[in-house]
Amino acid sequence: MNVTPLEQWIVERTQITHKSQEALRAYQLGELIKTLTYAKDKSRFYQSALKDSDVNSITSLKDFERIAFTTPEDIKRNAYDFVCVSSNEVERVVTLNTSGTTGDEKRIFFTQTDLDTTIDFFSHGMRCLVDESDKVLVLLPGPSYGSIGDLLKKALSLSKIECIVQGVLSDVEKTALCIEENNITCIVGIPMQVLYFSKAKPEVFTNHIKKVLLSTDYVPDALVEALSDNGQCKVFNHYGMTEMGYGGGVECECLNGYHLRENDLYFEIIDPITGEPVEDGVYGEVVFTTLHRQAMPLIRYKTGDMARFSTKPCGCGTFLRTMEKVLGRIENKIDINGHAIHLRELDEILLHFPRILDYKLTVCEKSSLHVKLILANKERCVALKEEIIRRIRGCFPFEFDLRLHVEEDDHSPKMTNSMIKRKIDNNIRNKG
Repeated sequence: MNVTPLEQWIVERTQITHKSQEALRAYQLGELIKTLTYAKDKSRFYQSALKDSDVNSITSLKDFERIAFTTPEDIKRNAYDFVCVSSNEVERVVTLNTSGTTGDEKRIFFTQTDLDTTIDFFSHGMRCLVDESDKVLVLLPGPSYGSIGDLLKKALSLSKIECIVQGVLSDVEKTALCIEENNITCIVGIPMQVLYFSKAKPEVFTNHIKKVLLSTDYVPDALVEALSDNGQCKVFNHYGMTEMGYGGGVECECLNGYHLRENDLYFEIIDPITGEPVEDGVYGEVVFTTLHRQAMPLIRYKTGDMARFSTKPCGCGTFLRTMEKVLGRIENKIDINGHAIHLRELDEILLHFPRILDYKLTVCEKSSLHVKLILANKERCVALKEEIIRRIRGCFPFEFDLRLHVEEDDHSPKMTNSMIKRKIDNNIRNKG
Protein backbone atom coordinates (compact mmCIF):
# COMPACT_ATOMS: atom_id res chain seq x y z
CA MET A 1 0.00 0.00 0.00
CA ASN A 2 1.12 3.55 -0.74
CA VAL A 3 1.25 6.03 2.13
CA THR A 4 -1.66 8.46 1.90
CA PRO A 5 -0.78 11.52 -0.24
CA LEU A 6 -2.08 13.66 2.63
CA GLU A 7 0.99 12.80 4.70
CA GLN A 8 3.59 14.62 2.59
CA TRP A 9 1.14 17.46 1.98
CA ILE A 10 0.61 17.97 5.70
CA VAL A 11 4.35 17.76 6.41
CA GLU A 12 5.03 20.42 3.76
CA ARG A 13 2.24 22.75 4.90
CA THR A 14 3.11 22.50 8.60
CA GLN A 15 6.89 22.42 8.05
CA ILE A 16 7.30 19.95 10.90
CA THR A 17 10.78 18.42 10.91
CA HIS A 18 9.77 14.97 12.17
CA LYS A 19 6.92 12.79 10.95
CA SER A 20 5.36 12.20 14.34
CA GLN A 21 2.15 12.88 16.21
CA GLU A 22 4.15 14.81 18.81
CA ALA A 23 5.48 17.23 16.20
CA LEU A 24 2.07 17.63 14.60
CA ARG A 25 0.36 18.24 17.96
CA ALA A 26 2.92 20.91 18.82
CA TYR A 27 2.19 22.63 15.50
CA GLN A 28 -1.56 22.40 16.10
CA LEU A 29 -1.26 23.88 19.59
CA GLY A 30 0.54 26.90 18.20
CA GLU A 31 -2.09 27.39 15.50
CA LEU A 32 -4.92 26.96 18.02
CA ILE A 33 -3.49 29.78 20.12
CA LYS A 34 -3.25 31.99 17.02
CA THR A 35 -6.86 31.14 16.13
CA LEU A 36 -8.11 31.98 19.63
CA THR A 37 -6.27 35.31 19.54
CA TYR A 38 -7.58 36.14 16.06
CA ALA A 39 -11.17 35.19 16.84
CA LYS A 40 -11.20 37.05 20.16
CA ASP A 41 -9.92 40.17 18.40
CA LYS A 42 -12.04 40.06 15.22
CA SER A 43 -15.29 38.19 15.98
CA ARG A 44 -18.09 39.75 18.04
CA PHE A 45 -19.28 36.27 19.02
CA TYR A 46 -15.90 35.12 20.30
CA GLN A 47 -15.15 38.49 21.92
CA SER A 48 -18.05 37.64 24.20
CA ALA A 49 -17.57 33.86 24.38
CA LEU A 50 -13.85 34.14 25.19
CA LYS A 51 -13.95 37.25 27.39
CA ASP A 52 -13.06 35.23 30.50
CA SER A 53 -10.44 33.09 28.75
CA ASP A 54 -6.78 34.01 29.02
CA VAL A 55 -5.33 32.82 25.74
CA ASN A 56 -1.79 33.40 27.03
CA SER A 57 -2.36 30.82 29.76
CA ILE A 58 -2.92 27.99 27.24
CA THR A 59 0.27 25.94 27.13
CA SER A 60 -1.11 22.50 26.26
CA LEU A 61 -3.95 20.82 24.39
CA LYS A 62 -5.35 19.94 27.82
CA ASP A 63 -5.60 23.67 28.54
CA PHE A 64 -7.40 24.17 25.22
CA GLU A 65 -10.06 21.65 26.29
CA ARG A 66 -11.29 24.18 28.86
CA ILE A 67 -12.54 26.46 26.07
CA ALA A 68 -16.34 26.40 25.65
CA PHE A 69 -17.91 24.59 22.71
CA THR A 70 -19.48 26.33 19.73
CA THR A 71 -22.80 24.83 18.60
CA PRO A 72 -24.87 24.95 15.42
CA GLU A 73 -27.48 26.91 17.39
CA ASP A 74 -24.88 29.62 18.06
CA ILE A 75 -24.42 30.08 14.30
CA LYS A 76 -28.17 30.08 13.65
CA ARG A 77 -28.67 32.86 16.21
CA ASN A 78 -25.53 34.89 15.53
CA ALA A 79 -24.08 34.04 12.11
CA TYR A 80 -22.94 37.56 11.29
CA ASP A 81 -21.33 37.96 14.72
CA PHE A 82 -18.84 35.23 13.77
CA VAL A 83 -17.49 37.10 10.74
CA CYS A 84 -13.95 38.40 11.16
CA VAL A 85 -13.49 40.30 7.89
CA SER A 86 -15.20 43.18 6.10
CA SER A 87 -18.11 42.40 3.79
CA ASN A 88 -16.08 43.13 0.65
CA GLU A 89 -13.61 40.40 1.66
CA VAL A 90 -16.36 37.75 1.84
CA GLU A 91 -16.24 35.84 -1.43
CA ARG A 92 -18.96 33.31 -0.72
CA VAL A 93 -21.86 32.80 1.67
CA VAL A 94 -23.54 29.42 2.00
CA THR A 95 -26.95 29.29 3.67
CA LEU A 96 -27.84 25.92 5.16
CA ASN A 97 -31.54 25.34 5.67
CA THR A 98 -32.16 23.02 8.61
CA SER A 99 -35.34 21.03 9.05
CA GLY A 100 -37.20 21.03 12.35
CA THR A 101 -36.25 24.58 13.32
CA THR A 102 -38.19 27.78 13.76
CA GLY A 103 -36.88 29.06 10.47
CA ASP A 104 -33.36 29.90 11.62
CA GLU A 105 -30.63 29.16 9.09
CA LYS A 106 -26.90 28.68 9.35
CA ARG A 107 -24.80 30.98 7.19
CA ILE A 108 -21.20 30.08 6.56
CA PHE A 109 -18.77 32.69 5.20
CA PHE A 110 -15.61 32.26 3.14
CA THR A 111 -12.90 34.54 1.82
CA GLN A 112 -11.08 33.68 -1.40
CA THR A 113 -8.15 32.44 0.70
CA ASP A 114 -10.52 30.13 2.58
CA LEU A 115 -11.72 28.68 -0.72
CA ASP A 116 -8.16 28.32 -2.03
CA THR A 117 -7.24 26.37 1.11
CA THR A 118 -10.06 23.93 0.38
CA ILE A 119 -8.94 23.56 -3.24
CA ASP A 120 -5.47 22.73 -1.93
CA PHE A 121 -6.90 19.97 0.30
CA PHE A 122 -9.13 18.59 -2.47
CA SER A 123 -6.20 18.52 -4.89
CA HIS A 124 -4.11 16.31 -2.61
CA GLY A 125 -7.01 14.35 -1.16
CA MET A 126 -8.26 13.27 -4.57
CA ARG A 127 -4.83 11.81 -5.29
CA CYS A 128 -5.77 9.10 -2.79
CA LEU A 129 -8.00 7.61 -5.49
CA VAL A 130 -7.44 9.09 -8.95
CA ASP A 131 -4.59 9.98 -11.31
CA GLU A 132 -4.24 11.41 -14.83
CA SER A 133 -5.63 8.22 -16.37
CA ASP A 134 -9.01 8.82 -14.69
CA LYS A 135 -11.97 10.96 -15.72
CA VAL A 136 -14.17 12.16 -12.88
CA LEU A 137 -17.90 12.91 -12.80
CA VAL A 138 -19.05 15.04 -9.87
CA LEU A 139 -22.67 14.52 -8.82
CA LEU A 140 -22.62 17.25 -6.17
CA PRO A 141 -23.83 20.86 -6.14
CA GLY A 142 -22.19 22.96 -8.82
CA PRO A 143 -21.04 24.61 -10.94
CA SER A 144 -21.75 27.97 -9.22
CA TYR A 145 -18.64 29.79 -8.06
CA GLY A 146 -17.22 28.38 -4.84
CA SER A 147 -19.61 25.41 -4.74
CA ILE A 148 -18.18 22.02 -3.84
CA GLY A 149 -18.39 20.99 -7.50
CA ASP A 150 -16.55 24.11 -8.63
CA LEU A 151 -13.83 23.63 -6.01
CA LEU A 152 -13.36 19.96 -6.92
CA LYS A 153 -13.03 20.79 -10.62
CA LYS A 154 -10.39 23.43 -9.88
CA ALA A 155 -8.56 21.02 -7.57
CA LEU A 156 -8.49 18.22 -10.14
CA SER A 157 -7.30 20.59 -12.85
CA LEU A 158 -4.14 21.17 -10.77
CA SER A 159 -3.41 17.46 -11.22
CA LYS A 160 -4.38 17.56 -14.91
CA ILE A 161 -7.34 15.23 -14.26
CA GLU A 162 -10.43 15.73 -16.42
CA CYS A 163 -13.56 16.53 -14.43
CA ILE A 164 -17.20 17.10 -15.37
CA VAL A 165 -19.51 18.67 -12.80
CA GLN A 166 -23.10 17.63 -13.48
CA GLY A 167 -24.67 18.60 -10.18
CA VAL A 168 -26.90 16.54 -7.90
CA LEU A 169 -28.30 13.48 -9.71
CA SER A 170 -31.62 14.37 -11.32
CA ASP A 171 -31.64 12.64 -14.71
CA VAL A 172 -30.38 9.05 -14.75
CA GLU A 173 -30.39 8.81 -18.55
CA LYS A 174 -28.38 12.02 -18.89
CA THR A 175 -25.83 10.80 -16.35
CA ALA A 176 -25.50 7.41 -18.03
CA LEU A 177 -24.94 9.07 -21.42
CA CYS A 178 -22.33 11.40 -19.93
CA ILE A 179 -20.43 8.44 -18.45
CA GLU A 180 -20.45 6.53 -21.73
CA GLU A 181 -19.56 9.46 -23.99
CA ASN A 182 -16.74 10.73 -21.77
CA ASN A 183 -15.36 7.39 -20.56
CA ILE A 184 -15.87 8.35 -16.93
CA THR A 185 -14.00 6.08 -14.49
CA CYS A 186 -14.79 7.76 -11.16
CA ILE A 187 -17.94 9.21 -9.58
CA VAL A 188 -17.98 11.64 -6.66
CA GLY A 189 -21.44 11.90 -5.16
CA ILE A 190 -24.04 11.50 -2.42
CA PRO A 191 -24.14 7.90 -1.11
CA MET A 192 -27.79 7.07 -1.74
CA GLN A 193 -27.82 8.77 -5.13
CA VAL A 194 -24.75 6.87 -6.33
CA LEU A 195 -26.31 3.63 -5.10
CA TYR A 196 -29.53 4.49 -6.90
CA PHE A 197 -27.68 5.11 -10.14
CA SER A 198 -25.74 1.85 -9.85
CA LYS A 199 -29.01 -0.06 -9.53
CA ALA A 200 -30.87 1.91 -12.18
CA LYS A 201 -28.02 1.58 -14.71
CA PRO A 202 -26.05 -1.50 -13.61
CA GLU A 203 -24.38 -2.16 -16.97
CA VAL A 204 -23.12 1.41 -17.33
CA PHE A 205 -21.88 1.46 -13.75
CA THR A 206 -20.15 -1.93 -13.94
CA ASN A 207 -18.55 -1.36 -17.33
CA HIS A 208 -17.19 2.12 -16.65
CA ILE A 209 -16.94 3.02 -12.96
CA LYS A 210 -13.84 1.72 -11.18
CA LYS A 211 -13.72 4.19 -8.29
CA VAL A 212 -16.30 6.04 -6.23
CA LEU A 213 -15.88 8.77 -3.63
CA LEU A 214 -18.90 9.14 -1.37
CA SER A 215 -19.43 12.46 0.39
CA THR A 216 -21.88 14.69 2.31
CA ASP A 217 -23.20 11.95 4.63
CA TYR A 218 -22.32 8.79 6.49
CA VAL A 219 -22.10 5.55 4.54
CA PRO A 220 -23.54 2.20 5.70
CA ASP A 221 -21.40 -0.89 5.17
CA ALA A 222 -24.23 -2.45 3.14
CA LEU A 223 -24.05 0.45 0.68
CA VAL A 224 -20.28 0.11 0.27
CA GLU A 225 -20.68 -3.63 -0.30
CA ALA A 226 -23.33 -3.06 -2.94
CA LEU A 227 -21.22 -0.52 -4.85
CA SER A 228 -17.95 -2.42 -4.61
CA ASP A 229 -19.37 -5.34 -6.62
CA ASN A 230 -17.03 -7.92 -5.13
CA GLY A 231 -14.04 -5.62 -5.37
CA GLN A 232 -14.56 -4.51 -8.97
CA CYS A 233 -15.12 -0.92 -7.81
CA LYS A 234 -13.09 0.77 -5.05
CA VAL A 235 -15.36 2.77 -2.74
CA PHE A 236 -13.68 5.63 -0.87
CA ASN A 237 -15.31 7.75 1.82
CA HIS A 238 -14.83 11.46 2.40
CA TYR A 239 -15.77 13.20 5.64
CA GLY A 240 -16.62 16.86 5.56
CA MET A 241 -19.26 19.50 6.06
CA THR A 242 -19.68 23.08 4.94
CA GLU A 243 -18.66 24.39 8.36
CA MET A 244 -15.28 22.62 7.95
CA GLY A 245 -14.72 24.32 4.62
CA TYR A 246 -16.27 21.28 2.92
CA GLY A 247 -13.26 18.99 3.36
CA GLY A 248 -12.32 17.17 6.55
CA GLY A 249 -10.70 13.86 5.71
CA VAL A 250 -10.53 11.09 3.13
CA GLU A 251 -9.70 7.39 3.05
CA CYS A 252 -6.46 6.05 1.62
CA GLU A 253 -6.06 2.85 -0.39
CA CYS A 254 -6.60 0.81 2.78
CA LEU A 255 -10.26 1.96 2.83
CA ASN A 256 -10.28 1.75 6.60
CA GLY A 257 -11.11 5.24 7.84
CA TYR A 258 -10.27 8.88 7.14
CA HIS A 259 -6.90 10.58 7.31
CA LEU A 260 -7.73 14.08 8.41
CA ARG A 261 -6.93 17.57 7.20
CA GLU A 262 -4.87 18.11 10.34
CA ASN A 263 -2.86 21.07 9.07
CA ASP A 264 -6.07 23.12 8.76
CA LEU A 265 -8.36 21.49 11.34
CA TYR A 266 -7.93 20.19 14.88
CA PHE A 267 -10.25 17.28 15.69
CA GLU A 268 -11.47 15.97 19.04
CA ILE A 269 -13.84 13.18 20.04
CA ILE A 270 -15.85 14.00 23.16
CA ASP A 271 -18.48 12.38 25.33
CA PRO A 272 -21.67 14.05 24.05
CA ILE A 273 -23.12 14.13 27.58
CA THR A 274 -20.19 15.27 29.71
CA GLY A 275 -18.20 17.12 27.05
CA GLU A 276 -15.01 15.41 28.20
CA PRO A 277 -12.57 13.92 25.67
CA VAL A 278 -12.82 10.14 25.24
CA GLU A 279 -10.00 7.67 24.76
CA ASP A 280 -9.05 6.50 21.27
CA GLY A 281 -11.26 3.55 20.33
CA VAL A 282 -14.27 5.00 22.16
CA TYR A 283 -17.19 6.43 20.19
CA GLY A 284 -18.21 10.00 20.84
CA GLU A 285 -19.11 13.26 19.14
CA VAL A 286 -16.78 14.79 16.57
CA VAL A 287 -15.64 18.31 17.46
CA PHE A 288 -13.33 20.44 15.31
CA THR A 289 -11.54 23.78 15.39
CA THR A 290 -10.46 25.62 12.25
CA LEU A 291 -6.81 26.68 12.27
CA HIS A 292 -6.52 29.14 9.38
CA ARG A 293 -10.04 30.28 8.53
CA GLN A 294 -10.18 34.00 7.75
CA ALA A 295 -13.86 34.81 7.34
CA MET A 296 -15.41 32.59 10.00
CA PRO A 297 -13.17 30.69 12.40
CA LEU A 298 -14.97 28.06 14.47
CA ILE A 299 -13.67 26.95 17.85
CA ARG A 300 -14.55 23.52 19.30
CA TYR A 301 -17.54 23.22 16.98
CA LYS A 302 -19.88 20.33 17.85
CA THR A 303 -20.82 18.48 14.66
CA GLY A 304 -23.37 16.04 16.09
CA ASP A 305 -21.58 13.22 14.21
CA MET A 306 -20.59 9.98 15.95
CA ALA A 307 -17.14 8.50 15.35
CA ARG A 308 -13.95 7.35 17.07
CA PHE A 309 -10.22 7.46 16.52
CA SER A 310 -8.62 4.15 15.63
CA THR A 311 -6.27 2.58 18.16
CA LYS A 312 -4.24 0.89 15.41
CA PRO A 313 -1.88 2.48 12.88
CA CYS A 314 -3.16 2.53 9.32
CA GLY A 315 -1.89 -0.17 6.98
CA CYS A 316 -0.59 2.50 4.60
CA GLY A 317 2.15 3.27 7.11
CA THR A 318 1.36 6.94 7.77
CA PHE A 319 2.01 8.61 11.10
CA LEU A 320 -1.29 10.47 10.73
CA ARG A 321 -4.26 9.53 12.88
CA THR A 322 -7.16 7.57 11.43
CA MET A 323 -10.74 8.43 12.27
CA GLU A 324 -12.94 5.42 11.73
CA LYS A 325 -15.95 5.86 9.47
CA VAL A 326 -18.61 8.16 10.91
CA LEU A 327 -21.65 6.19 12.09
CA GLY A 328 -24.09 9.01 11.43
CA ARG A 329 -25.60 11.73 13.53
CA ILE A 330 -26.14 11.09 17.21
CA GLU A 331 -29.70 12.36 16.94
CA ASN A 332 -30.56 10.06 14.01
CA LYS A 333 -32.73 7.66 15.93
CA ILE A 334 -36.40 7.03 16.43
CA ASP A 335 -38.35 6.07 19.53
CA ILE A 336 -40.68 3.08 19.38
CA ASN A 337 -42.49 2.21 22.61
CA GLY A 338 -39.65 3.70 24.64
CA HIS A 339 -36.93 1.87 22.70
CA ALA A 340 -34.37 3.73 20.60
CA ILE A 341 -33.70 2.50 17.07
CA HIS A 342 -30.69 4.06 15.36
CA LEU A 343 -31.42 4.65 11.71
CA ARG A 344 -28.04 3.23 10.69
CA GLU A 345 -29.29 -0.17 11.95
CA LEU A 346 -32.22 -0.02 9.54
CA ASP A 347 -29.90 1.13 6.74
CA GLU A 348 -27.76 -1.96 7.18
CA ILE A 349 -30.82 -4.23 7.05
CA LEU A 350 -32.71 -2.63 4.17
CA LEU A 351 -29.81 -1.68 1.89
CA HIS A 352 -28.64 -5.28 2.00
CA PHE A 353 -31.38 -6.13 -0.50
CA PRO A 354 -30.38 -5.30 -4.09
CA ARG A 355 -33.96 -4.64 -5.22
CA ILE A 356 -34.47 -1.81 -2.72
CA LEU A 357 -33.58 1.51 -4.34
CA ASP A 358 -34.63 3.65 -1.40
CA TYR A 359 -36.99 3.71 1.53
CA LYS A 360 -38.87 6.09 3.78
CA LEU A 361 -39.72 5.65 7.46
CA THR A 362 -42.73 7.00 9.33
CA VAL A 363 -43.37 6.59 13.07
CA CYS A 364 -47.03 6.68 14.01
CA GLU A 365 -48.15 7.31 17.59
CA LYS A 366 -44.73 6.17 18.92
CA SER A 367 -45.71 2.53 18.62
CA SER A 368 -46.01 1.83 14.89
CA LEU A 369 -43.20 1.85 12.32
CA HIS A 370 -44.26 2.21 8.70
CA VAL A 371 -41.66 1.45 6.04
CA LYS A 372 -42.23 2.45 2.42
CA LEU A 373 -39.91 0.54 0.08
CA ILE A 374 -39.01 1.79 -3.38
CA LEU A 375 -38.26 -1.25 -5.55
CA ALA A 376 -36.87 -1.66 -9.04
CA ASN A 377 -39.97 -3.78 -9.74
CA LYS A 378 -42.81 -5.17 -7.64
CA GLU A 379 -42.67 -8.70 -8.97
CA ARG A 380 -42.45 -11.43 -6.30
CA CYS A 381 -42.32 -8.86 -3.52
CA VAL A 382 -44.26 -10.98 -0.97
CA ALA A 383 -41.23 -13.13 -0.14
CA LEU A 384 -39.06 -10.00 0.02
CA LYS A 385 -41.41 -8.32 2.51
CA GLU A 386 -41.49 -11.45 4.66
CA GLU A 387 -37.69 -11.61 4.77
CA ILE A 388 -37.39 -7.91 5.65
CA ILE A 389 -39.91 -8.24 8.45
CA ARG A 390 -38.05 -11.27 9.80
CA ARG A 391 -34.74 -9.40 9.84
CA ILE A 392 -36.14 -6.27 11.45
CA ARG A 393 -37.93 -8.31 14.12
CA GLY A 394 -34.73 -10.25 14.76
CA CYS A 395 -32.69 -7.06 15.18
CA PHE A 396 -35.18 -5.32 17.48
CA PRO A 397 -36.66 -7.94 19.83
CA PHE A 398 -39.38 -5.85 21.44
CA GLU A 399 -43.05 -5.42 20.65
CA PHE A 400 -44.05 -2.85 18.06
CA ASP A 401 -46.33 -2.60 15.07
CA LEU A 402 -44.42 -2.95 11.80
CA ARG A 403 -46.01 -2.25 8.43
CA LEU A 404 -44.38 -2.45 5.01
CA HIS A 405 -45.65 -0.72 1.90
CA VAL A 406 -44.10 -1.30 -1.51
CA GLU A 407 -43.92 1.13 -4.41
CA GLU A 408 -42.32 0.64 -7.81
CA ASP A 409 -39.59 3.04 -8.86
CA ASP A 410 -40.75 5.96 -11.01
CA HIS A 411 -37.24 6.37 -12.49
CA SER A 412 -36.32 9.51 -10.57
CA PRO A 413 -33.59 9.54 -7.90
CA LYS A 414 -34.80 9.75 -4.34
CA MET A 415 -33.48 11.72 -1.40
CA THR A 416 -36.12 10.59 1.09
CA ASN A 417 -33.90 8.17 2.96
CA SER A 418 -32.96 8.87 6.55
CA MET A 419 -29.32 9.31 5.54
CA ILE A 420 -29.97 12.48 3.56
CA LYS A 421 -30.23 14.75 6.58
CA ARG A 422 -27.70 17.45 5.85
CA LYS A 423 -28.86 19.76 3.10
CA ILE A 424 -25.89 20.93 1.12
CA ASP A 425 -25.30 24.21 -0.65
CA ASN A 426 -28.90 25.37 -0.35
CA ASN A 427 -29.78 28.95 -1.26
CA ILE A 428 -26.24 29.95 -2.18
CA ARG A 429 -25.42 33.63 -2.41
CA ASN A 430 -22.17 34.90 -3.93
CA LYS A 431 -20.51 38.27 -3.64
CA GLY A 432 -21.71 40.67 -6.28
